[in-house]
Amino acid sequence: MHLVSSLHKCQSEPSLGYNMELKHPILLLVLCNLLQCWGVHRSSSQLLLRQKRNRIIDSFTIDEGYQGPFPYSLGKIEVEKDLVLFMIQGQGVDEEPTQVLEINPYTGEIKVLRSVDCEQYQTLKLKFKAFDREKHELVTQLGIYIEILDSNDNPPKFLFEKYNFTIKESALQGTEVGRIQATDQDISEKYNKVHLKIVSVEPKPEDLEFYFKEIDETGLGVISFKGCLDHETAEKYTIIVEAKDNGEKPQSSSCTIIINIEDGNNHLPVITKETGPEKVKEGQTNVLVSRIQVHDEDTRGTPAWRAKYTIQGDTNNNFRITTDPETNDGLLHVEKPLNYEDGALKNITITVENEIPYYSCKVEKRSTTGLWKVVTTSASAATESAMSFVNGTVPSRHQVIVTVEDVNEPPVFDKTSIETAVSENVKEGQYLATVTAKDPDVANKNTFKYMIGHDPAGWIKVDPDTGNITTSKPLDRESEFVKDNIYVVTICAVDDGKPQMTSTATLSIRIKNDNDHTPYLVVSAIEMCQSDGQSFANITALDSDVEPYSGPFTFKLHGDVEGKWKIDPVVGYSVNLVKESTVHSDHHELLLEVSDQQGKSAFHNLSVTVCSCLDSEIPNCHVRTSGTTLGAGGVGIILLAMLLITGLLSVAFLMFCKKETVKIQDNYLEEQLMTFNTDNPGSCCPAGVGNQNENQMQEISHVKTVTTNPVINKAIPEGSKICALISKSRKEGSMAQSFSHENVTHATGSILKHGNETSAGTT
Repeated sequence: MHLVSSLHKCQSEPSLGYNMELKHPILLLVLCNLLQCWGVHRSSSQLLLRQKRNRIIDSFTIDEGYQGPFPYSLGKIEVEKDLVLFMIQGQGVDEEPTQVLEINPYTGEIKVLRSVDCEQYQTLKLKFKAFDREKHELVTQLGIYIEILDSNDNPPKFLFEKYNFTIKESALQGTEVGRIQATDQDISEKYNKVHLKIVSVEPKPEDLEFYFKEIDETGLGVISFKGCLDHETAEKYTIIVEAKDNGEKPQSSSCTIIINIEDGNNHLPVITKETGPEKVKEGQTNVLVSRIQVHDEDTRGTPAWRAKYTIQGDTNNNFRITTDPETNDGLLHVEKPLNYEDGALKNITITVENEIPYYSCKVEKRSTTGLWKVVTTSASAATESAMSFVNGTVPSRHQVIVTVEDVNEPPVFDKTSIETAVSENVKEGQYLATVTAKDPDVANKNTFKYMIGHDPAGWIKVDPDTGNITTSKPLDRESEFVKDNIYVVTICAVDDGKPQMTSTATLSIRIKNDNDHTPYLVVSAIEMCQSDGQSFANITALDSDVEPYSGPFTFKLHGDVEGKWKIDPVVGYSVNLVKESTVHSDHHELLLEVSDQQGKSAFHNLSVTVCSCLDSEIPNCHVRTSGTTLGAGGVGIILLAMLLITGLLSVAFLMFCKKETVKIQDNYLEEQLMTFNTDNPGSCCPAGVGNQNENQMQEISHVKTVTTNPVINKAIPEGSKICALISKSRKEGSMAQSFSHENVTHATGSILKHGNETSAGTT
């Protein structure tokens, strides 16, 4: 085979002998050495016998920058045997990128159909196979390696087409403004190195120059400046930056950079005017005293423009000053009341600065290399000495004189809250306390009187001149006006000035308890159940007094109670009344004495009802537990009477009812309408009128039927008496005792009597 024999010459010959230039002889030399290690120094006949198993790697190159025409021949593969078919598989054919390569199946020539992007595919790997046309057997196969050569086909690209940066006006030269980056997608370092360049700056800077600090050649750069930034000169700058690679024919792109200059405090506020009354009455607070107006040339609404005021000379902190957010004026208010007696004039100084420190910058000398020579002034807004060396940079200040006007002030109590203690029920005139007050007015001295402000129970009086407080009535600790043993009274001091002024003090009187109340029973009437043994009922006592004049109490029964009634236990708040079995069902009155801890006692009448109970645990003597039942005879009499009454009523209806037809005129309804002078008809109607009109409205057929029966009017009341007797007997549980044959006979006879009389009269 010609290909194999060529391998023996690979160390001395630069290319293979099958019409194809070998682009990588070094790769082939390595391959020859490998074959020698495998024993490829045998004769050509030996190699031909094993040529089916040989895999010889071949290589080609494709330049991605080739623009055509397509297709073009990449090379030709030859074998010694004739009548073979050629085939290739892999990348560029049936794997991505497809439709790049094809081979002539008869000649073995490989052609390139289109270009390949080196940035996507740096190499293509394929398999070459040769088959016998007649036997369809594999004659040989090769591994093909195709390298894609890079070209400068990509320009540098910025991450963003537009960049926006903001920097403070007070920033020093050399400060980083922002970072940008441009990258080149070419693989080769020969083409992917990027350089940045500022093309233009708008508007044209004054005392300012922008430049790039390039960190490396990958296109990453830092933009900075030399000189001074001035917001008043330009609020923003628009910079066009170009990125260019280093190819033989360089490619480039550009981006736009917007640099916004944030206004700094390079102009101090100046106080221009003061307006306001500059007068205030003593005792007033939150009063506007003066408005301080300022002028600042910095941008309105920024921290460099907003004013910050301070007050000097206000030793008592009587004033406060705030900034009007709209006008930037200083608003001076009274924070703490002023006192005329402390001085009629208040002299204070107002200083104004900005929220951020003052800063200024001036270029003195420019240089082509390095930073320029500049002079800057920077200091804290609160530091005056640091700026005093620069002309016009001292904070503006203004003196304000406030006039304090005298007004009538209320008397001032030495103590506004006084506490004292006294026993309840003390006699009238008992001394409690003394209040004292002074008039703070100096220029116009006033007199004042003491008087009661609030005394809900009317127990207290005060001497108008001395302020001595005494009782006017006995005090009661149990009164509704006393809360937690404390009675509160307010005392007023009223002067005679114009207008009159009043001040108030509070007197809290702790009332000590006296034993002025006796114990009392919570319930004085109880019920108990009759039983064969002892019965118990609870008795509870209370006392309006507190310790030690209240419970636990001592209970004692008086009268004939031996062997009948007793108390167990005899001491406590709640005790048991014990009934012995000798006491029977009835109403009993007991005399009970209840004493407190100090022996103060009271006698109480205890009403006890003893009865038989359905439930011994819940006494209820209002419900009868037993009674006689109605016998069969009584039931029969009742049924007989009811049947007799029903029959008589039916006969009376049939015999004595007559039907009468009355013609109603067409205007009957109209004639029956009544005139009312009220919005609520019926309230002024006489009895029976409403029923009459209702009956008339029902007879709209112009026929009125009237049924009369004199018997009913007299018979029904007698029947009602029977029903009432039966109902009453059932309720009392003793129908047989309260309802007899005579009752039924009497009632029935009355019904018959009235019926006969009525019948006779009607006839």
